[in-house]
Amino acid sequence: MIKTTVVIYREADGTVPLRDWLKQQPGKAQDKCLAVMEMLSVWGNQLRRPVADYLRDGIYELRTRRGHVNYRILYAFCGKNIVLLSHGLTKEAAIPPKEIERAIKNLNRYRQNPKTHTFEGLTK
Repeated sequence: MIKTTVVIYREADGTVPLRDWLKQQPGKAQDKCLAVMEMLSVWGNQLRRPVADYLRDGIYELRTRRGHVNYRILYAFCGKNIVLLSHGLTKEAAIPPKEIERAIKNLNRYRQNPKTHTFEGLTK
């Protein structure tokens, strides 16, 4: 199995939506999110439910739960072995369509200029 390269999306102004969201979550929830991100890097497009699921238009979600809170990280594949992590959210029901649209826009920006929209390193 070939390891998948995980890229974290960065806005043109330098902000990193996933990192900013992750920092707002409780410590144990952060740990669970980092664990599913690591699973994605190992399993790539072979990762399935309950950890990952396809939403629509090339956008997938990483899924984890802590207590009664569902944590989701939206992502997309950019080539065979590269994954772009867009941003995270908590949810109670279905992923809001505006969040999927946001992930699609982030993916398109990344594809237009990968260097500008790549964040190097993720820490809690």
